[in-house]
Amino acid sequence: MNTLTETPRKIRPRPTRAQAEEAVRTLLAWAGDDPDREGLVGTPDRVVRAYEEFFEGYQDDPVALLERTFAETGNYNEMVVLRDIRLESHCEHHVIPLIGKAHVAYLPDRRVVGISKLARLVDVFAHRLQIQEKLTAQIADTIQSVLQPRGVAVVIDAAHQCMTTRGVHKPGVSMVTSRLLGEFETSEPLRRQFFAMAGIGGV
Repeated sequence: MNTLTETPRKIRPRPTRAQAEEAVRTLLAWAGDDPDREGLVGTPDRVVRAYEEFFEGYQDDPVALLERTFAETGNYNEMVVLRDIRLESHCEHHVIPLIGKAHVAYLPDRRVVGISKLARLVDVFAHRLQIQEKLTAQIADTIQSVLQPRGVAVVIDAAHQCMTTRGVHKPGVSMVTSRLLGEFETSEPLRRQFFAMAGIGGV
């Protein structure tokens, strides 16, 4: 499966909104509460609407997002870095949030893309069920494939609530993943420059 356009395998038709809301009612009852009590009557609708927002990335094409580029760069060929991009995603194993920051850089080769598109690309992949390793690779690989720059670097630093609020209960722990392509992979000075510009200490 192509990681650039990866979507879940559709084994069955997408449930209706009513079926989704009924599934939430079932979970509320399974948890031990009464889905018909006043405080929970509207919860199924609210949860389904929240899911539409959490997982809106399935509706977007990440490749199309980057296809509009600009050639008038004044011969700029140095690193472009976006740092501290707020990242909110959900672990595909427990459907619990992972929250952190993404740092994205690329070395243009004749063309650049609007910086808001890079931030939006992070959101497209983050707003799907994820593991952080795959999320990091998808962002970097899409930039490399579409823009074809001289190099791409992506670092994600995120806390996983499936680890901090359940299971081993280890608050304060974050996970760091990276994907370095092209000149970022082959040049140590370039990597150091990226880490310094992104404010990534000790990576």
